[in-house]
Formats: sequence, C-alpha cells, structure tokens
Amino acid sequence: MNASALPPALRTRLESGLEALALDRALAAPLLDYLELLLRWNRTYNLTAVRDPMEMVDKHLLDSLAMHPHVDAIAAAGGALADLGTGAGLPGIPLAIAKPGLRVTLVESNGKKARFMREAVRKLGLADVRVAESRIEALDEPASFDAITARALATLPLIIELGGHLLKPDGRLLAMKGVYPRDEVAALPAGWMVTESHPLRVPGLGAERHLVVIQRQPR
Repeated sequence: MNASALPPALRTRLESGLEALALDRALAAPLLDYLELLLRWNRTYNLTAVRDPMEMVDKHLLDSLAMHPHVDAIAAAGGALADLGTGAGLPGIPLAIAKPGLRVTLVESNGKKARFMREAVRKLGLADVRVAESRIEALDEPASFDAITARALATLPLIIELGGHLLKPDGRLLAMKGVYPRDEVAALPAGWMVTESHPLRVPGLGAERHLVVIQRQPR
C-alpha cells in the first residue's frame, strides 16, 4: 500500500477524529490504506462523487465510524452485518477495520464497485468481510444477519422492503440518516417499529446525523 504518500495532514485529521469518536488512533493506518486505494481507483472508475482526500476523511471514514458503538455487541459475539447498497464499501469496510470479529457482507450490484471492494478486502486482509455482487432484494440469504445497515441508500420503508428479509427474527436495521426522518418513520410497513434513535456527532461535519434503529414488532 502507499498510504504514506498521502499528505501528513490527512493522518492528523483522521487521528483527531478517531480520538473524538473514542476509537484507537492506531486505526488510522489501515483506514488510510483503504482511502489511498479508493482515491486511486476513483480516478478511473468514479466510485464516489467526493474526490478531495480531506473531505473523504470526514464524509466517508469518520461519518461511517460515527455509528461504531452500536455494532459493539454484534462484533463481540462474532455476529453478521450486511451493508446494503454499500457503494465503495461505506460504512462496511471502515466498521470491519474498527471492529475485529464483526462479519460484514458488502451488498452491491454495481460491478466496478464490487471489483474495487474485492481488491480492498484482499489488500487490507479483511478475513471477515465478503462482497455479494447482487441487488439487495435478490440476495437469497433470508434471516442470516443480526443487523443490516444502509447509508444514504433510500427511505426507511424502501430499505425494509428490499432488505428486511435478510434479518434474523430479532435483527435490527441500523439506518444512517441526516435529520430525524419523521415522515419515513410514519410510513414504515406494518410489523416494523423504531426501537431507538441516536443523534450522531461526526468530527469535521456540522450536518445533523441520526442513527435510526428499526426492528420487527413483537408478536
């Protein structure tokens, strides 16, 4: 990897953000390896509209990691998380780097993005991460995951419609949103409910962020 070629200010910014999120500063090294690979591929394959490396630290890496406390229990139990419509692997790859033991499936139908993620998983040595090149609704792994997550993918009702089948009976959707999505919550399909909502603070970003947790209603 060639993360050492990145501007030193990137490492400083990332380490400061990791500290603010109560994460080990040592995670900066593998996260920057991932960022360097993303920057290189992005020049050719247009994987993300964010192209400035400093913006990527805030909007991709730290934004993805802001939800990290909410996957601690899953990681500790060696549980499974599906990242739906993950694009270039966000938030799944940063979470996998930060939470050893978390088994992550990166679900993405775009071939060039899936190829990038396979290369990233290989180069970063992420043994507990796999790429599922598939449309979300076509992924034939019912009731296989302790949690699913999605970042800037779709409305809450649509995420449930596409990926709800992937959750175990007690599984949770961990949806990353901006302002609290009241209209989307009101439109949840029958049998699903919000069980938690957490404001998230992303270092370097002033925008409002929330993690909305949705589960099946008890029978």
